[in-house]
Amino acid sequence: MVTVEILAIGNELLIGDVLDTNTHWIIKKITGIGGQVNRCVILPDNLDTIATEIQAVLARKTEVIVTIGGMGATVDDLTLAAIAQGINQPLTLNPEAMNLVTQKYQELAEKGYVDDPKMTPAREKMGILPRGSIPIPNPVGAAPAVISKVKETIIINLPGVPEELKGIFEESLLPILQEKFGNSFYLEKVVMVATKDESVIAPILNAVSQNNPQVYIKSRAKRFGIDTKLKVTLSGCSNFPEEVLKRIDRAIVDLKQELDNAGISLEYIE
Repeated sequence: MVTVEILAIGNELLIGDVLDTNTHWIIKKITGIGGQVNRCVILPDNLDTIATEIQAVLARKTEVIVTIGGMGATVDDLTLAAIAQGINQPLTLNPEAMNLVTQKYQELAEKGYVDDPKMTPAREKMGILPRGSIPIPNPVGAAPAVISKVKETIIINLPGVPEELKGIFEESLLPILQEKFGNSFYLEKVVMVATKDESVIAPILNAVSQNNPQVYIKSRAKRFGIDTKLKVTLSGCSNFPEEVLKRIDRAIVDLKQELDNAGISLEYIE
């Protein structure tokens, strides 16, 4: 599985002004195409902090780094400058990125969303990228996404506005990611177990996991209560969809048998 780390950037996240739903969304998408998200962090809008974190992730030889936020026109949008510092590349005007930004403001002006399409220093800032980086069209907003490559690692910089992030990911970025991730297929199934105590089924899940090492099995309890039932998720990844399905179905059969032996019912499968 391709290893991934996610860096969500923005003071507004760290002071609790904005809820970070972007990271959760990206995790689901990355997992769905066969990636393995190993780590997520939230960082302030600080050049040195972001650059140092990028260097640390590169030192771990993570294959894909995703940054979220700090891509806009304002002075506190520092992500691209931090990436440039972290990968030891200068910031340079990228003609392709500048063209994307110019076209976007012309479109916005035609729709009446902005008064003037003229390129200003603030707008030009979104066309200045680390040397060697590639801009990715933004179907919603003005700032293009950016991809930089350092040896075997790709760094993907996405804007923090959720609509822009999702639009870029699903329309512009997904084909590029599929090339990186290959034909990996991810599948998960959910079963509900009729017990109110997670500690009771912990040894059962451990035994089933040991017998099915290629299936990840995780229980989750929302609360204690008389009517509580436990949600158990079984998931796996492979280049062969039918192989994943067989592995998970086999693990569910084993789980049901172990639960039956303990007098606990497996109620239904989602």
